[in-house]
Amino acid sequence: MTLTQLRYLVAIADSGLNITVAAERVHATQPGMSKQLKQLEDELGFLLFSRKGRSLDGITSGGMQVLVHARRLLAEAANIRAYAANQRSDANGRLVLATTHTQARFVLPQAVAKLKRAYPQVSVHLMPTSDSEVLNMLASGEADFALISTAGHVPDGGIAVPLFRWQRKVLVPRDHALASIGAPTLAQLAAYPLVSYESSIRPDSSLRRAFAADGLEPQLAMTARDADLIKTYVRAGLGVGLLAEMALTPEDAVDLVALTAPASIPECIAWAVLPRERVLRDYATELLHAVAPQLDRRDVRRVLEGNVEADWPTPPSWTELSEKIATYVI
Repeated sequence: MTLTQLRYLVAIADSGLNITVAAERVHATQPGMSKQLKQLEDELGFLLFSRKGRSLDGITSGGMQVLVHARRLLAEAANIRAYAANQRSDANGRLVLATTHTQARFVLPQAVAKLKRAYPQVSVHLMPTSDSEVLNMLASGEADFALISTAGHVPDGGIAVPLFRWQRKVLVPRDHALASIGAPTLAQLAAYPLVSYESSIRPDSSLRRAFAADGLEPQLAMTARDADLIKTYVRAGLGVGLLAEMALTPEDAVDLVALTAPASIPECIAWAVLPRERVLRDYATELLHAVAPQLDRRDVRRVLEGNVEADWPTPPSWTELSEKIATYVI
């Protein structure tokens, strides 16, 4: 039995039992993968997959048990490699970050630039997706860590590290009826169609909860994952925008007005969610510190190693943090 065989087993399971797709994921050939799978089954003495003709049809009960242990072994092997690379100060590597479009577009550029100056040989791969998918990518092992925002609750799926606090802003064209109002009420917003993030569709979204608490129902004219799209459709007259304050740029002030959101729409916290029982490479910790300079790298490592309980510093506001980020020289 080899780690390669176990890696192929996991790849097949995670590719919907499609060996062609699995082979592409692990940069193997389909015949080579099929041969390794047969050798593993021969050694174990039972089938890992049920078959229908020449295709895999399902995972056997024995295969499910082996899969659990295979994932654990592969994770520990990866931890050993990461630990060894850190010990020898290896500056090469690949960092995969699952995050939202807003974080990727407006929060991470300077932090990634700072990381690349310190580790020029590290390739960084951002995987922007919806809020609901970010943690799934972390759980499946597709990402080294995740960046996500919540309103009030601590995200599940790993060790959650608070990075910064942020507010939502109301965005309207300069000739809009609300443009002269510094802070519109929920009742005033309820009178207009809204353009917001797609998470606003969910019944449990903080936006919907805020309106419901006042006996109101938001008119969601359009939703999008991307803050730039929200701004585009506000400009097109589809409605009043609600978006993260990080997404506002000086150029937006030319034709748009950003207003203070009602106080009943809760503040959000941006979190880094780190996988439990995984050794992070030094450059991953460096990126985390670049996004949130108030974090001590040593404390992050101690928490990940299980040596201390998490006691993170109070996260700064986006305004406070952006002033520090602005000092990064690109």
